[in-house]
Amino acid sequence: MYSEGLDRWICTPAAGPAETARTNWPQAAHEDAKRAMRLTDILSPECVKVPLSATDKKSAIAELVELLAAAGKVTDREQMLQAALERETTRTTGIGNGLAIPHGKCAAARTLVMAMGKPAAPIDFDSIDGKPVNIVILLASPPDKTGPHIQALARVSRLMTDPKVRAALDKAPTAAEVFATIAAHEGEK
Repeated sequence: MYSEGLDRWICTPAAGPAETARTNWPQAAHEDAKRAMRLTDILSPECVKVPLSATDKKSAIAELVELLAAAGKVTDREQMLQAALERETTRTTGIGNGLAIPHGKCAAARTLVMAMGKPAAPIDFDSIDGKPVNIVILLASPPDKTGPHIQALARVSRLMTDPKVRAALDKAPTAAEVFATIAAHEGEK
């Protein structure tokens, strides 16, 4: 049974391997599928912090997890922190150009959520380009939401490839301005 992504298909017992039947989605799910994911749907202003007090990768991830916990977005901060740190051991989430996107999936996240921060000084994140990061975006989702999780990673990556967006975020001195920058620029993408 395949249940991830925008289209949900199941193989019915009567159908052969090549035949599938479309599931009946509620109307709201169809409407959501038609609309592109917006980061402001998963990021709230209280989950943005400028500056982060963290000076290293682990502390930055912990600080963003704490924002999610304080906002009631995750139910167990330790479980969420462990999931994000465990993911970090498999491969760095420092993707280059001053950006890191640590992420994790666990039951502490009831839905896909995001936290974002700018450290006071760039942080070594073992980035693939060898440069420190100045923007850290944490994604947290339940284990069974792989499709939306991947969509969010792609959406963040796509938005952050724009040099204008990165420059505007670098210049944004407050959490409110960081959030406003994301909201303004994601409408263009």
